[in-house]
Amino acid sequence: MLSSIAKPFAALALAAALISIVLAALGASPVGVFAALGEGAFGSWYACVDTIVKSTPLVFTGLAVSLAFSGALWNIGADGQLTIGAIAAGAIGPHLANFPHAIAIAIILAAGALGGAVWGGVAGWLRARRDVNEVISTIMLNFVAVQALSWVVHGPLMEPSRAYPTSSPIARAAQLEFYFAPSRINLGMILAVALAAACYLLLFKTGAGFELRAMGRNRRAATFFGIRIPALTLWVMALSGALAGLGGAVQISAISHRLYEKLSPGWGFEAIAVALVARLNPLGIIPAALLFGALDNGSQAMQRTQGISPELVQVIQGLVILIILAFDTPAWSGLREQIFGAPHDAAAVPPVAEMPDA
Repeated sequence: MLSSIAKPFAALALAAALISIVLAALGASPVGVFAALGEGAFGSWYACVDTIVKSTPLVFTGLAVSLAFSGALWNIGADGQLTIGAIAAGAIGPHLANFPHAIAIAIILAAGALGGAVWGGVAGWLRARRDVNEVISTIMLNFVAVQALSWVVHGPLMEPSRAYPTSSPIARAAQLEFYFAPSRINLGMILAVALAAACYLLLFKTGAGFELRAMGRNRRAATFFGIRIPALTLWVMALSGALAGLGGAVQISAISHRLYEKLSPGWGFEAIAVALVARLNPLGIIPAALLFGALDNGSQAMQRTQGISPELVQVIQGLVILIILAFDTPAWSGLREQIFGAPHDAAAVPPVAEMPDA
């Protein structure tokens, strides 16, 4: 019987098999294509580092999504929350030159987390106090965040020469240092791993985490047992936004050092796939983010050496998600019981399978 850990690997293998059939039918070499994909993602020290760099924002936003989804709060706004966190970090970063390095780093990261928390908290407040569906509010807030970023880099935060739609670079004191230069390994990556462990402890080792998961399983039952749903909704959405906003601050502090339009290529939306592949387990977010980061990083090498469009990577990602979701359907459960003789374990289905009460 497939366990919750084995399902993502089985889904990836099945998706690769389906893609291989399509590639062979088109006259391409499946072995060559996947070898190029792996070479581009892990073929050298620099390729491995670039894969980790691409995975880091997916860890932050994946944690944000998994935390909210565990409470059946469908936060589709991690991209906007990351963007607002980046704006906050990019706005305060140039003014930290006179601060000690450790304090400047703490300030810029705190600014990003606070910005994301406010943005997520708005959606949480609308859900808790006005019963506004968080899917709608978070999606709409994504558009507001994108327009806010465009406005600040063309307006109040535009660099002094006014020649380019970017902000001024943040102060050197506020930049996360690189290690093993000229690689881009930085402390933001370690912070992402530490937060994954902290979120796991929060969800599964604390009373607040139990209440959150109880709300995700059955909102009415949680209310009956005294869980304050409105307050829990507000702080979970704020915490979810803070995690995504922190990812934006790390991106500014460690990688880009300034704001620019289209800062996020869609990390917040890809994070939904990362969270689903990880089965909403915070510790599973790390390998899931590395998988998606490797696919993104290797796609360029695949196109360069094999002439295959990098859009194939998105097809693989979509197939993985669809197959994982198919594993949780009653049809699969019945087929599994016929083949393996194992009864369906309802507890294996994560909270994401249940829709919240209106």
